[in-house]
Amino acid sequence: HCPAGLTADGFDLAFQVNHLGHFLLTHLLLDRLKCCAPSRIVILASSMHFFGKIDFQTIHKSGEGMWKPIQSYGNSKLANILHARELANRLEGTNVTCYAVHPGPVGTEIGYSCSRWLFWLLYLAQAFRRNCDVGAQTSIYCATEEGIERLSGRYFMDCHLLEPWPQARDDHLAKKLWEFSERLLGLTT
Repeated sequence: HCPAGLTADGFDLAFQVNHLGHFLLTHLLLDRLKCCAPSRIVILASSMHFFGKIDFQTIHKSGEGMWKPIQSYGNSKLANILHARELANRLEGTNVTCYAVHPGPVGTEIGYSCSRWLFWLLYLAQAFRRNCDVGAQTSIYCATEEGIERLSGRYFMDCHLLEPWPQARDDHLAKKLWEFSERLLGLTT
């Protein structure tokens, strides 16, 4: 989610990398996934979605301020959960399921190019971070566990179903974000 800023396409970096890129890739793979069903899609989200806010006037634009990187990341992760929710609705009956996953605080290099204050905040949080093997467990669970198909579109953490924040459970917002994302990517006719 760092550094904050705009992509060459003019979108907020976190929103394009974490949401629009995955939305487009999923769109491009859907026909193949349906042909190969049963198939599963695992979308990496984050508990940081509680910082997110979907404002269709500003979500795809970069802002200013000290907290902007956290807000941008939260927005993109909220978008991931809403994407999984709407995708599950659209895939109902196809034998393709999807899940939003919070891997936990995984020790990565994500904060190395952040502002100094955010770098130090992330550095101090290292005591609570998981290694990558532990962080991958919920993704593996959602990709392979038998019997969770009825939970398509739901949010998981530590290999358990978890209710996300209320905005991430808004089906109307999920549908609106889907249509907005299609327009931004030129996928509508």
